Amino acid sequence: MVLAAGFGNRLQPLTSILPKPMFPVLGRPLLSHTFDILKSANITDIAVNVHHLPDSIIDYYENEKPPDLNLYFSREEKILGTAGGIKKMENFLKDGPFILINSDIITDINLNKVIDFHKVNNYKLTLVVRQDISPEQYNSIEICEDGRIAHFIGASSMEIPQNTKRVMFTGIQIMEPEILKRIPSGQFCGTTEDIFPQMIEEKIPVFGYLHDGYWKDMGNRESYLEVNADALDKKMSLKGISQNELNSSFILPPVWVGLNCHIADNAKIGPHSVIGPNCKIKRSAVVENSILWEGVTIGAGSTIKNSVIAKNRNIGDEKIINGQSII
Repeated sequence: MVLAAGFGNRLQPLTSILPKPMFPVLGRPLLSHTFDILKSANITDIAVNVHHLPDSIIDYYENEKPPDLNLYFSREEKILGTAGGIKKMENFLKDGPFILINSDIITDINLNKVIDFHKVNNYKLTLVVRQDISPEQYNSIEICEDGRIAHFIGASSMEIPQNTKRVMFTGIQIMEPEILKRIPSGQFCGTTEDIFPQMIEEKIPVFGYLHDGYWKDMGNRESYLEVNADALDKKMSLKGISQNELNSSFILPPVWVGLNCHIADNAKIGPHSVIGPNCKIKRSAVVENSILWEGVTIGAGSTIKNSVIAKNRNIGDEKIINGQSII
C-alpha cells in the first residue's frame, strides 16, 4: 500500500493545485517512481489511499494505466492517518505480510533484501531506518545493537536500554496482518504515534532494517529541487519520459528537457534544471537549478533560479524569480 493522502503543506502553494505524489520528477509523477520500487520486488497489487485532490491522482492513472500493475484507490473523505488509512483497506491487506510505503520519498532501496530480512527472522513489523546527521527532523527511533527497536522518540515511554543508537524512519515498512486488529475502525490513528509504541511496550518483535543507500523525502521546495538534481547527477537511477536531445553551447549539463520544447538559441539552461514538455523559453532567458512543469513560458530576458514554476504558467519578459514557487 502506498500512502498518498497527505496535504503536503510544506510545499504550498504548489500543493494547492497538485498533490505531492503527482509532482513531476524527470517528467514522471513521483508516485510512478514509487511504483517502480514496488515492481522491482515483483509487487503488482497495490492500494493507494487518497484524500487531498484525489481526482488528479485517480484520473491520471485511469488514463495512463501502468503496465503489469493492479491499482486500487481508497478515497478517504475524512483523512484517517497512517494506521486509519491501512485499516480502511483491511480486506485488501489481511491475507499476508504487506509493504507500506510513503509516496513522497525517492530511494534506491532493494526491497527484496528487506523482504528476506523480515521473513527469515519472523518479525511482526520491520521498519526500514537510516542514519542521518540530524535524525530529529524525522520520526526518530532508538534501536538496539541487534536491530530491535526500543523506543519511538516522543511516543513510547518504556526505559531505553543502554547502547542504543538514534536512527530515522524512512517511511518504508513490512507489516504482518495481525497488526490490523490493533487499529480502531473509522477514526484517525497513527502508526508511529499510536500503534507501534504500544507494540514496543508489549515486547512484540519490532526490528529495524538499516538502509545505507540513497534516500530523500520531498517535504519542501528545496528537497524537491535536490531530488531532481540528484537524479540528474546520477546519484540514483530513475526512469524518465522521453526528452529532447539538444546540442547548444547555452545548455549547461546536467539538464533534462521534455519533448516539444522551444528554446531560443541564446537562452541559458542549467545546470540542474528540469524543463517539462511543451515549454517555451525565449531569447536571453536563464533557467538555473529550477523545475518548469509542463507548458511553461519564460519571457525574454527573464531569470529563473532555485524555483519551481507550475504547469502552463506564463512568466513575462525581464522578470527575476529566485527561490520561489509560482502557480
